[in-house]
Amino acid sequence: MYISLSDRGKRDKPEGTRTALSSEVPFRLSPVILWLGIVSMVTDVSSESVTAILPLYVTGFLGLSTIAFGFIDGINQGASAIVRIAAGWAADRSGHPKRIALAGYGLSMIARIGFLFAGGFWAIAAIVTGDRIGKGIRTAPRDALISVSAQPEHLARSFGVHRMLDNIGAAAGPLIAFFVLLMIPNGFSTVFVVSLAFAVIGVAVLALVVPDIKARGLKGTEEREGRRLFAFSWSHLKEPGLGKLLIAAGLLGLVTVGDGFIYLVLQARDSFAVQWFPLLFVGTNVVFLAFAIPLGRLADRVGKIPVFVAGHIALLATYLLAAAPFGGLWATVGCLVLLGAFYAATDGVLAALASQLTPPGKLATGIASAQTVVALSRMMASAGFGVLWYAVGAPTAMVVAGGLLACAVVAVAFILRGARVAPVQDASDEA
Repeated sequence: MYISLSDRGKRDKPEGTRTALSSEVPFRLSPVILWLGIVSMVTDVSSESVTAILPLYVTGFLGLSTIAFGFIDGINQGASAIVRIAAGWAADRSGHPKRIALAGYGLSMIARIGFLFAGGFWAIAAIVTGDRIGKGIRTAPRDALISVSAQPEHLARSFGVHRMLDNIGAAAGPLIAFFVLLMIPNGFSTVFVVSLAFAVIGVAVLALVVPDIKARGLKGTEEREGRRLFAFSWSHLKEPGLGKLLIAAGLLGLVTVGDGFIYLVLQARDSFAVQWFPLLFVGTNVVFLAFAIPLGRLADRVGKIPVFVAGHIALLATYLLAAAPFGGLWATVGCLVLLGAFYAATDGVLAALASQLTPPGKLATGIASAQTVVALSRMMASAGFGVLWYAVGAPTAMVVAGGLLACAVVAVAFILRGARVAPVQDASDEA
């Protein structure tokens, strides 16, 4: 199956138009999105099984401080930013986003081998960096493949389907880690072996099954325009609304605490056994799985910006509930539900919104720009929260983070209030 990336703009309509049409055009899932979802599902089993034990492995098994974990979690959140835009540009320039995505999945697979031998702070930091750089390489090209394969009227819903499949793996990975630790106390190395096996499967499925969607070459005088279009530049940031989106995403990312810290706060408050820790990741991802498609569909109907902002309000409620002096099962479950809803309302919705605000020919680059801003800002947030926790304690640190997030949500509501998806001209109308 071959779809021109340069032709995608001809299918784009203003968000209001899409909302009206989405109720009239039947939803059909592209096989490309299905297979990409399966690849992401298997890969997330690999990555999330490690992520679920990493906070305990670093602070408990290795005996490092919360500052050290904050640094590693910051890498986990933001190292991918180093290559996201370059990978998106390479996907647009080559016209073969699958090949760029495959390189990213392959690098993450190789990094998994390092966990079998690492045993100190710097080794763990280097391996996490390699793994996250692989994620940075693959994410924008993969999302570009989803965007060009989806029905324009159901773009956020298509991303929601992919994120749903992705989060089946994200829920299964921690569950596998839980059973391993239940049967083998301190069986971290066994989790690392299982993680590597699933990473190999994901790379194999992508390489052998997912079709190579490529851009058709432009001809005649359009070739010269095409070369100018694919020359790397920051001109896409001048698109109406995209600059506002990047500012808003960065501001919110600066006050988005990593999941590992939230779970450590819950574990410290309720003092439950460490082998139950991976189930916190399972709970969040199950909620994400349940809400991904409904919230994606809602975003297509009522608008992506309101859903995106509402997701961060759910995150604010998560912080406040985690900082509450009372604990117990239901308080923990409430945190997991709110956190899962936050991801369902923001992850795929942000990619869908960025793709609508990006000009044709720079689809992966535009998506990567949004993801880069989020990754960098969350990296700083994790490192800062680790220091804040060390200085004032977990509950106070969560309250401070919640107050800052509340201010950011209000600011973003004003920043994005005037943002609109600009109509894209048909190629035949261009002078």
